Amino acid sequence: MTVTKSRFSRRSRAAEMRRVVVEQEDFDVGTETRKLQQSASDVGGIATFVGVVRDINDDDEISALYLEHYPGMTEKQISTIIEEASARWNVLGATVIHRVGQLYPADQIVFVGVASRHRGDAFDACEYIIDFLKTRATFWKKEQTFDGERWLETRQSDVETANAWKSDG
Repeated sequence: MTVTKSRFSRRSRAAEMRRVVVEQEDFDVGTETRKLQQSASDVGGIATFVGVVRDINDDDEISALYLEHYPGMTEKQISTIIEEASARWNVLGATVIHRVGQLYPADQIVFVGVASRHRGDAFDACEYIIDFLKTRATFWKKEQTFDGERWLETRQSDVETANAWKSDG
């Protein structure tokens, strides 16, 4: 019997690819997904979520959305969320890109991508990251409607969704 060793070595958790980007520029979903695919030799599945600016919220037409963040703090909060997901699931790579500044309906606002050996871990970790991104990352959002401006608050339904993970773990 012949034993063949793989030419790829196992990656340690410390070596996994983690990227957190907060910027005004748009992102390319295909490019970001390819980076995750290439992050490790044993990637078997990639789950992604792309959020876009809605044109209607609370029955009002939205003409624009302005986002601000707390530089340094926001990125650290997102990194912590990724670390928590990596502790629960087999995450080989994770990317979160969140846009700030003036955005308009149909603009991409957030990309969350997770690479793993198996699809289940990728799906679960991706969902976990976006659920906590909505409740624990410091972003301030101001909607522009045709009747004026309004600052948005975290929705109770988003808090309940994130809290469900706490009882699940």
